[in-house]
Amino acid sequence: MKRENYNTIQKDLILDKIKSIKHEFTIKELYELLDGRVGLTTIYRLVDRLVNEGRLNKNIGKDNNCYYEYLEVCDHLNHFYLKCEDCGSMKHIDCDCIGELISHISSEHKFVPSREHIIINGLCSCCMNKEELK
Repeated sequence: MKRENYNTIQKDLILDKIKSIKHEFTIKELYELLDGRVGLTTIYRLVDRLVNEGRLNKNIGKDNNCYYEYLEVCDHLNHFYLKCEDCGSMKHIDCDCIGELISHISSEHKFVPSREHIIINGLCSCCMNKEELK
């Protein structure tokens, strides 16, 4: 097997695993989920590349650890993500209303938001229900 094929297989393993994780994760968690089939250096390299390409969102948690979450590829111009501050889930939304907000920010505040990475933080319905039950 050629080395380039080996690297492709490893990259595919990592990307498939990342896509299957439905919450924020650390590099350590990803490494453990891959059961040692891929080295840490390869994981770090690919994760960095995916962050730079805008396919992974990177956050620094309150514990100063880096957390990552996969961002779905979308051809729709008017999309954004809703991120729950409690459980960490992130949901992709296609909605034309965000276009109006981007236009407002651009014209009124002289700032052009990146359409690919708009993330609105708040509480998801499940976490809101948990708060109401307390």
